[in-house]
Amino acid sequence: MAGRNVRNTRIASRAVRVAAAAACATLVLAACGSTKDSVSSGGGGTGKVGVILPLLTSPFWQSYNDYVPKMAKSEGVDALKTVNSNSDPSQQITDINNQLNQGVKGLVVAPLDSAAIAAGLDQAERKGVPVVAVDVAPEKGKVAMVVRANNVAYGEKACEYLGKQIPSGKVVQIMGDLASVNGRDRSEAFRTCVQKNYPKLKVLEIPAKWESDTAASKLDTLLNANPDIKGIYMQAGGVYLAPTLQTLKSKGMLKKSGQAGHITIVSNDGIPQEFDAIRKGEIDATVSQPADAYAKYGMYYIKAAMQGKTFKTGPTDHDSEIVKLPSGILEDQLPAPLVTKDNVDDPKLWGNTVK
Repeated sequence: MAGRNVRNTRIASRAVRVAAAAACATLVLAACGSTKDSVSSGGGGTGKVGVILPLLTSPFWQSYNDYVPKMAKSEGVDALKTVNSNSDPSQQITDINNQLNQGVKGLVVAPLDSAAIAAGLDQAERKGVPVVAVDVAPEKGKVAMVVRANNVAYGEKACEYLGKQIPSGKVVQIMGDLASVNGRDRSEAFRTCVQKNYPKLKVLEIPAKWESDTAASKLDTLLNANPDIKGIYMQAGGVYLAPTLQTLKSKGMLKKSGQAGHITIVSNDGIPQEFDAIRKGEIDATVSQPADAYAKYGMYYIKAAMQGKTFKTGPTDHDSEIVKLPSGILEDQLPAPLVTKDNVDDPKLWGNTVK
């Protein structure tokens, strides 16, 4: 769950919230075995596929949206035009039902709410339509695969970076939506890592729900009371980068790396705007969440699931590992590297390929 001055639409309701077949043999044992956890039915590998986005007000999701048709074509998937749920979990359930009523044979969904998405997953299961979840793992419900990076590692990488840069003092984590497993994983991992490894750091927290205006307002208030902040962890650069930099600038607190008073900032997403900010010295690091690979393997796995293929835990041929989540759902944890000034110009990073 990645300048721009974005504004997310407020969540209206909280209560209702995968290369073709020939590549199967190369996915180490992972994509050709049989596990009852992951058996999927589908349209024999053919038919329309619906792709549902959580929002389009973040450069990360805009990039993912741009990758979808390219990766669908590359993987031989007949994907419909993407649908934007506009940050509303209840709308996302409606979007799933609308796609199912259109007769899609597969769905690729980026859930907004880890619990609420179960209602849509249940509808798909009743119709025998396989689903691949991208970016966010559902708490329950049937999916063929979750395509996601290790979000616990996001929080831990941010903690380790800040901890090595700041001997002691106050650091802020601007959190995502805690109704999303991504927000919870990143928050708890960062908090736990700091407490365990860097006890001289004091963590202040801003629950910002992936909303840029909320982040800006609460950061402004926090800085008024704590002008001695030494570090910031932004859980989503796509929505928090611009408002964070603007808030710091308005208070005369935006100092470049190497300058006295510089606040060390680590982000998540790997969007071009973050890379530019690293080059300028405005922020120090980000974890590159693979928007391109999310689209590629979302298409890979939905095609495989529609063909009735099943999956096993273990390493893959694309530098990732399929793991079983506590819920029993399988997740392909894609690599997400830390980006600093030392590797920000690496041409292999997707954020350097966006035009």
